Amino acid sequence: MQKEYHFYVYILTNYPKNVFYVGFTNDILRRIIEHKNGFGCKFTAKYKLKYLIYFEQSDNVYSTLEREKVIKKWSRKKKTELIKSVNPGLKDLSVGLFEDLGIGETEIRGIVEELKAKYKGR
Repeated sequence: MQKEYHFYVYILTNYPKNVFYVGFTNDILRRIIEHKNGFGCKFTAKYKLKYLIYFEQSDNVYSTLEREKVIKKWSRKKKTELIKSVNPGLKDLSVGLFEDLGIGETEIRGIVEELKAKYKGR
């Protein structure tokens, strides 16, 4: 039986919503927890980009990587239009995503502890 893979293009912002970050991942849960805790990306840590305001899912790694490249080249205005087409209030979608995946605070704390061990000394 073949394993099913999912790939994501996502956009993060900070509290004042004045900086956007476009990323790609095959594990949206882990990646968002990394960003929220300052692991794995100096840019997102520096600008405190912790709020997931947009994401797309695909089963094709190549089309998802291409989509990320395309969105990254867009103007801020065009990115904002894309985000507002599905999230007009620019709300943090990670809360609902974690709930949909059945991930609670206990599981999130466990993942954070694993990440601390993984990134220790980096």
